[in-house]
Amino acid sequence: MIRVEPAPAKVNLFLRVLGRGADGYHELDSLAVFASIGDRLEAAPADTVSLAFAGPFADALARDGTENLVLRAARALAAERSAPPGARLMLHKHLPLASGIGGGSADAAAALRLLARVWRHTSPLAPLAASLGADVPVCLASRPARMGGKGDMLAPAPRLPPLGLALVNPGLPLATGAVFAARAGTFSPPATLPEGWADAGAMARDLAALGNDLQAAALRLCPPIEAVLAALRAQPGCLLAQLSGSGATCFALFAAPAGAEAAAAALPPQWWRWGGALWGAPDGGAPA
Repeated sequence: MIRVEPAPAKVNLFLRVLGRGADGYHELDSLAVFASIGDRLEAAPADTVSLAFAGPFADALARDGTENLVLRAARALAAERSAPPGARLMLHKHLPLASGIGGGSADAAAALRLLARVWRHTSPLAPLAASLGADVPVCLASRPARMGGKGDMLAPAPRLPPLGLALVNPGLPLATGAVFAARAGTFSPPATLPEGWADAGAMARDLAALGNDLQAAALRLCPPIEAVLAALRAQPGCLLAQLSGSGATCFALFAAPAGAEAAAAALPPQWWRWGGALWGAPDGGAPA
């Protein structure tokens, strides 16, 4: 029997760099949401743990020299059991690599959720998620959250209004470490957020004022991001266009998913693009 688990894309709607700790990691403040597009992980019974790739970004992932986070998650979970279990995993990779929308972290979180069900693992998954990376805890829940610390300190998000979300990547990877290293200027104070927003327009105005402290550095390292932002801002009904995380994926907010879908469809086909609803929203669905 094959079990399936979605791994929705994470989008940082604003990002502030508050400082840098003694351990060298930056302290962040951000609001994360999840899109109704993402990767998909499948598990079938097997004696050992293995991982194969499918989907439009499978070849790029197979060429990546780093250990895949799905395998790390599976092995970490298996190590907690007296008799290490197995699973034949297939990762359907739909999100571009090194794109600022948490693809690897979402995949690792999906592996923990999926294998915990398959292996009937009952211990809390949060400690394992934190050991795998700062973004894995928020991806484990895959629901809107305020992110602090290195990204691993989570609090409830404000109430979100109905909205549409478009995601666009120029087809270029952008390493998070390089973007942080290129960041210049002073640190920012934490954001002040309302309890909720009446509509997508009010939300977009607040997020525009908060910005993304990594956007200027990302633009210097990857100038095509500017063309993506300009194209999104030119789309009818665009309320806000900004970089997600360390990029190079940009997002745009619209009053409804239909506007986001139309905007994504109108953009150049050589770019990776998607438009629709938030993951978990009434007009959303399973990640494509």
